[in-house]
Amino acid sequence: MAPPEVRRLETYVPLTRAAFRERFMQRFYDPAFDSVRDELERVCEQAWDGYTVYRKSPRTQPAGPDFARPEQPLPIEWLATRDRIREAESRYRDASAPSRILLVNGSTRSEHTCPGEISKTRRLVDAARAAIAAEHCDVDVLDVSALADEPHTVIHPCKACVSTAMPLCHWPCSCYPNHALGQTNDWMAELYPRWVAAHGVMIVCPVHWYQVPASLKLMIDRLVCADGGNPDPTTTNGKDPVAAKELELAGWPYPKHLAGRAFAVVTHADAAGSETLRRMLADWLSDLGLVQAGASAVVDTFIGYYRPYATSHADLDADPDVFVEVTNAARSLTGMVRMIRTGAYQPPDHSLEEPRQK
Repeated sequence: MAPPEVRRLETYVPLTRAAFRERFMQRFYDPAFDSVRDELERVCEQAWDGYTVYRKSPRTQPAGPDFARPEQPLPIEWLATRDRIREAESRYRDASAPSRILLVNGSTRSEHTCPGEISKTRRLVDAARAAIAAEHCDVDVLDVSALADEPHTVIHPCKACVSTAMPLCHWPCSCYPNHALGQTNDWMAELYPRWVAAHGVMIVCPVHWYQVPASLKLMIDRLVCADGGNPDPTTTNGKDPVAAKELELAGWPYPKHLAGRAFAVVTHADAAGSETLRRMLADWLSDLGLVQAGASAVVDTFIGYYRPYATSHADLDADPDVFVEVTNAARSLTGMVRMIRTGAYQPPDHSLEEPRQK
């Protein structure tokens, strides 16, 4: 069989040295850095060198015996993330450990930055956290507003390797960090193990123009590697698209690395979109192989319907039923987690063969 075709359109044109320096120095615009300008120039030269010779992963080590090609160098950072995922998987499978719920605050709004006020989502998350803790479960609150109010916390965008070939999308993602491009501090290296360790996931988020907030969407896109991702980058010689295409065409199992966990979703809006968004999030989590924790576990609601934004917290105060709905979703989730972990729940389609694995 002829090698699979890799489509390309344009020749890559790197930045000029002057453009690279301008972008690099923008991070040090503050006059406080003027006293170390000479040092910054030297650092910039080293960064330029890394960009031109493309030192994406400057620190590597042999993959080791767990991989198809043990001698192939892999980034030390990727191997460390993989080790944390394996530790998280062990905690997840420990029958004696408490149930663990990953509770996602999907709002980027933070009282510690420009908005100057807590989000309504955060208040709903606090209600869910109390309900989950009351069921004697551990709660891990993942607050995406950290991307807005913490320095050097970043989720870089998904590069859509999966659309070239599924095996090119590594589990965990190996696109980052990319030191040649200055794409570092990728928060996903911490978030992947937190998803793996969870027995249940609850997402609470507002509607932003009929969609999730951009911060949450970054995480969602980067979790694509959990849905069929390749745990062995040596099988694709790193990021070799031809090798990845050949591997997929030879037969790929599309492993679901988060399957079997339970989920709940709460979305809220002030005018439109909460129902659509609730459906999209539930569909996404189901596609990952997670199990909806009953009808009460998925909620879409309005807070201050077509009312002024300035009074939205007061509108939430005046609608205690919203908190009841959130609490019910949380309790439904803990109940489903309990059933899954004790074996009391068996999916009705568990014995069926899926004809379309992708």
